[in-house]
Amino acid sequence: MRLRRFTTGLFVLLALVATAGPAAAHGLAGKRFFPATLAVDDPFVADELSLPLISHIRRPGDADEGGVLETILVGELAKRITPNFGISLGSSLLHQNPDTGKSRTGFGNLEIGLKYQFLKSDEHEAIMAVGLGWEVGGTGSRKVGAESFDVVSPALFFGKGLGDLPESVAFFRPLAVTGLFGIDVPTRASTRTITLTEDGDVNVERERHPNVLRWGFTVEYSLLYLQSFVRDVGLPAPLNRLIPLVEVAFETPLDRGQAGRTTGTVNPGFIWAGRAFQVGIEAVIPTNDRTGRNVGVRGVLHFFLDDLFPRSIGRPLFGSAR
Repeated sequence: MRLRRFTTGLFVLLALVATAGPAAAHGLAGKRFFPATLAVDDPFVADELSLPLISHIRRPGDADEGGVLETILVGELAKRITPNFGISLGSSLLHQNPDTGKSRTGFGNLEIGLKYQFLKSDEHEAIMAVGLGWEVGGTGSRKVGAESFDVVSPALFFGKGLGDLPESVAFFRPLAVTGLFGIDVPTRASTRTITLTEDGDVNVERERHPNVLRWGFTVEYSLLYLQSFVRDVGLPAPLNRLIPLVEVAFETPLDRGQAGRTTGTVNPGFIWAGRAFQVGIEAVIPTNDRTGRNVGVRGVLHFFLDDLFPRSIGRPLFGSAR
């Protein structure tokens, strides 16, 4: 059944690809370069490698376990099949140190993503894409919370630069926004756990798995764009390639007894964008007590494979890059 669901989604997106025109690599729309952001997924397809993406934060727990200090190491490879259609593979290694009990380390579930970029406007510095994510249940370790069931995640992605603003507000042209709206759909509505108590009684616990709305956006101000296309204000290296940004990411359960229990973070930071790679770092600030009370940190080293290997693995498998 898992393979059948995945294959159906793949054929749907491939059908869309057949009518697509050419697209640019790693987030280019006209003069606008959209960097690969850390918390909110990107609106473009690319040949890229994120390794590593590291996050470190203390997460709230329940009355039984208390809080957990969690460090996550993520790797993800994105590959263009055609100039407009790409696939990504990713997984994570988690280390959890709870307030009570022993620390635990294990892999999260394998995550597969498909993305089709259906709009690119050079004139208006705009990009839009649709995607389908698949968290493959049972491929990770249960001790770090990897679920045994699949989660399917359709999503809409967008990006818009403000380079088409009039000259009277030229210093706003380096601004850009990106964002997404998606739904995480678990393939199992609930999970029952049966345990025996010390007295020999049977304890049955039922955990419900809601459908979850994922939504978020980023606001970026590209000093690279400012220097190159608005006004050279004399910023020295490496400041002239910085992109300060704020990312906002939320998750809102929709049903099964958890509707409206939104969690989220605000993530201010910056990205330094080179010609073949970028580095980024940002704070992870919870928006409410349900998300947590402690500020964390997230960082990434990201490689542009199309610039590093333009004649081999940095090219689309089918069709010509542009």
